[in-house]
Amino acid sequence: MTLDFDTCYRAVVARDPRFDGRFFTGVTSTGIYCRPICPARTPARRNLRFFPHAGAAEAAGFRACRRCRPEASPGSPDWNTRADLAARAVRLIADGYADQHGISGLARRLAVTDRHLRRLLLAELGTTPIALARTTRLQTARRLLAETRMPVTEIAFASGFSSIRQFNASFQEVYAQPPSALRRPGGPGGQEAPGDAAADGTWLTLRLACREPFDGPSLLGFLAARAIPGVEHVDQDRYARTIRAPGGSGIIELVPPPTARQGQVLLRVRLTGLKGVGQVVSRCRKLFDLDAEPQAISAVLAADDILAPLIAARPGLRVPGAYDGFELAVRAVLGQQVSVSAARTFAGRLAGRYGTPLTAAGEPGPGDVGGTLTVLFPTPAGLADADLSGLGLTTGRQATLRALATACAAGKLNLDAGADPEETAARLAELPGVGPWTAAYILMRAGGDPDAFPGTDLGVRRAMERLGCEPGRADRWRPWRAYAALHLWAFLTEAPAV
Repeated sequence: MTLDFDTCYRAVVARDPRFDGRFFTGVTSTGIYCRPICPARTPARRNLRFFPHAGAAEAAGFRACRRCRPEASPGSPDWNTRADLAARAVRLIADGYADQHGISGLARRLAVTDRHLRRLLLAELGTTPIALARTTRLQTARRLLAETRMPVTEIAFASGFSSIRQFNASFQEVYAQPPSALRRPGGPGGQEAPGDAAADGTWLTLRLACREPFDGPSLLGFLAARAIPGVEHVDQDRYARTIRAPGGSGIIELVPPPTARQGQVLLRVRLTGLKGVGQVVSRCRKLFDLDAEPQAISAVLAADDILAPLIAARPGLRVPGAYDGFELAVRAVLGQQVSVSAARTFAGRLAGRYGTPLTAAGEPGPGDVGGTLTVLFPTPAGLADADLSGLGLTTGRQATLRALATACAAGKLNLDAGADPEETAARLAELPGVGPWTAAYILMRAGGDPDAFPGTDLGVRRAMERLGCEPGRADRWRPWRAYAALHLWAFLTEAPAV
């Protein structure tokens, strides 16, 4: 996003929620940075600076506002939709990659030197990879301090810090106060927290911001039809699944509007250990497409008079993402030329045979999924040399799955937050049995590419024919063709072929 001062200033004066998360406002007279919707009195124009990322504001010496809580804002769609190196680095840092592999590992993942990555982020954001990773950890910590009753010592490690001393020093340096200050009576930490959390497998509850409108029922319906037995479960108001995380394994639950409060999705997490919980939050945001800007997307799609009635019928329709890219890619391969229910059956068989049984911390919570979540989906290494006979798969499909697993296990194919769409498409095309439809579907859901379009999908073709759309008309829907595909499937009231 190009930060035009006048546009940003008007958004701040109006407290326009459309800009929440897209930029942050630094107030030079106070040294504080805020969200555009901050309820505090609008500062004088001469005292304002605007930043594309919270990390850039902190690098410039500003401290996060305790009233509007910048760490609780929706993510910027700009960083999530761009395919350039800087945006991929930002996404990987948000996913906890730098915490797990270090800055050198992050640079290697992006195939650049440490120095080049540093120069790039300094030019783009005015901050370094190290500082950006620290900002991400501190934002997770502030969220946990404000929204839970977790002990401060547990929050330090859950946020990705390697020691209590490092956590306290970073907090003091950036916010000029100790972490415990957020828990003092009358402060944000003194408010009623939505949930408890501890390292013994109890539930952690957080609220994830999203932009309205949000079509929760359609999202849950899409995921319900494809829920992998033992791995996922969906009912009328929530989605639940098993996950692997840096600190252990367990279960997540996501409750979207209208059951949850407007503009929020409720996240409940239960893990054997909460280290790196920021990664869980990042992946849940991707899974539910929480950083999308529905009004901007609808404005482009509704400009086509054929699509306009579809957009009006389902405002806030999201593109379902994926918690784990490899799992989604396997699901796409299993869905080739079979029904949705058949693909779901195959995925359940695969998970049942080669998945990992869930640990005790993954026991279902009160009244949620009835004990149906029992297994973690297989890893790439676990399927690379697996005997896939007896699952009902064709010989060709078995070969495709093994090739996919081998490529992911070897690091030749990356389906994580830092994946480059063009490179991913090229690597997928090298695999036996992966054609344009499979690649587009993987890019759309696992890659988060908002313009990926499975144009050869039978459901998409039928919907376009019924609407009188010639094939070339889809070019009008750029750069949001993935959302157009979801609207076409919904119009047909017929599941896509996966």
